[in-house]
Amino acid sequence: MARIVMKFGGTSVAGTERIRRVANIVRAQAAGNGAAGGNQVAVVVSAMAGETDRLVNFCREANPLYDPAEYDVVVASGEQVTAGLLALTLQAMGCPARSWLGWQLPVRTFSAHANARVDEVDAARLLASMAAGEIAVIPGFQGVSEDQRITTMGRGGSDTSAVAVAAAIDADRCDIYTDVDGVYTTDPRIVARARKIKHISFEEMLELASVGAKVLQTRSVSLAMKHSVRVQVLSSFVDDGSPPADTLPGTMIVSEMEMQNLLEEGQVERQTVTGIAHDKNEARVVLTRVPDKPGAVAQIFSPLGDAGINVDMIIQNVGRDKGETDVTFTVPQAELARAQALLEDRQDAIGFNRLITDARVAKISVVGMGMKSHAGVAATMFTALADRGINVQAISTSEIKVSVLIDEDETELAVRVLHTAYGLDAQDPVAEDA
Repeated sequence: MARIVMKFGGTSVAGTERIRRVANIVRAQAAGNGAAGGNQVAVVVSAMAGETDRLVNFCREANPLYDPAEYDVVVASGEQVTAGLLALTLQAMGCPARSWLGWQLPVRTFSAHANARVDEVDAARLLASMAAGEIAVIPGFQGVSEDQRITTMGRGGSDTSAVAVAAAIDADRCDIYTDVDGVYTTDPRIVARARKIKHISFEEMLELASVGAKVLQTRSVSLAMKHSVRVQVLSSFVDDGSPPADTLPGTMIVSEMEMQNLLEEGQVERQTVTGIAHDKNEARVVLTRVPDKPGAVAQIFSPLGDAGINVDMIIQNVGRDKGETDVTFTVPQAELARAQALLEDRQDAIGFNRLITDARVAKISVVGMGMKSHAGVAATMFTALADRGINVQAISTSEIKVSVLIDEDETELAVRVLHTAYGLDAQDPVAEDA
């Protein structure tokens, strides 16, 4: 008997017919592959597609300066409705099921409302219920604060809920059902010959999620890595009669140790680059003629950090003869106006001459554990882009990632060029990684 957490996103539960299909998938997983007693199953669900946006708009109409605590009460109701409907549907199919709200487990959280982080999940009652044969249905995205108020975890928070529950009950794995059937080497909508990846390490998935891959929320991957929760990404859009997820070909996200074992067994082939991601939600900021002296850069980035504005790529040019330098960096596009206003207010203190911004940029990233032991990965990237006349505006690196900033209009061309340059193209369009 396996203990499995299943998570279904908004498009998977968008209406009673799709909820019925999800119930069939859950029932099959609970039954297992003919094993006596089947599997112990907990299901985490999102709100129906579009429901959270509808609830957010209600909050804004009621009070544009809404209290975040009351906002959480409203938006958390979307997941509650889905959980109740799925439990009812499972019961109609003859499956013992009950819903558990975030405060009933409880899922204890800390930090701010609307962006809460999981502290711990008290799973004692949940485990007892599952041991008794009940299918647990849990609304994702929500928890309870220290002062017993409902909290929510931000967009994509149901992924984090699912991983947190899986860690708390020591699940064999956490299956994330989405509108795609796995993690690909890049976006298949851009590159027809993108390959589905059978296995990927936590570190690689975390980098891909942080630089633009939309399959999983970054926080959920980080939590899975911390607690060694094996996560599988697979499609919820399968036939009612499809087998349980144990036999469906998704993407398994595992520890580096497990990846090493798979490599030694010949089940996977190590690529220098595992995947390529892109993100158009970046904006470039340039400050010209910044004084080239100790503390000048701190005058720029300290107030941005205090304001909660994340800075990504940073380039400081070599100091000029006049003791001045230019500083270039990127911020999220949604934060550009706030960052610009903050810096303009501090122009005299910082001492820069001009502030130049550009929101029509994109970040392209190549990611792979193989980069640790292979030289020339960055050179391949720069050469491939240069051969197609694509100009690099900024660069940032980590041990397993190289990112560049380019003109937004060249995003798709850059992704296709790099996908080919690193030998990631499949022989047949959208083929599965061997």
